[in-house]
Amino acid sequence: MRKPGGSLIVWAGVALSLAAAPAAAGDAQKSAAEPREVRVQSVEVRLSQAGPVVLLKVGNKGIPVFVDALVAESIQGALIGQKPPRPLPHDLMHTLLEALDARVTQVVITQKDGIFYAALTLVAANTARVFDSRSSDAIALAIRFKAPILLSPKLVDSFGVELPEAGAKTL
Repeated sequence: MRKPGGSLIVWAGVALSLAAAPAAAGDAQKSAAEPREVRVQSVEVRLSQAGPVVLLKVGNKGIPVFVDALVAESIQGALIGQKPPRPLPHDLMHTLLEALDARVTQVVITQKDGIFYAALTLVAANTARVFDSRSSDAIALAIRFKAPILLSPKLVDSFGVELPEAGAKTL
């Protein structure tokens, strides 16, 4: 990841459309009024005064996920298609899963007591399994597998920060 000078912000985006998550088998038991998960539109890596942050964008809101420098570099590299000279841990995991004919099919990020958690869905031999994961690691793998990253509307409302409109000028 490039080191910014001054207030320069490192941006990288991966386009994903805003859509409701596909219905799971258990959804039939949920009430019709319960909102479904929404898909993250884009992922960006930014540098803040508190350190690297991954910004999950949904509509006009961004959900900040603070990460360490290595994870930020890994996600940034995946977003821009950069291949490191030696594989980073997420690149290695991606390579191992592909070699075993497995793939990440989705990531669902939740929150409990101010901490983000992720449920990483992996399909291998036509069997889906869900694994507990750090949200940052799940995001890094989802980007590599082009898998959707899903959030509940409640999480977006609770932790989302209003983002300025594209092209808007700050006075």
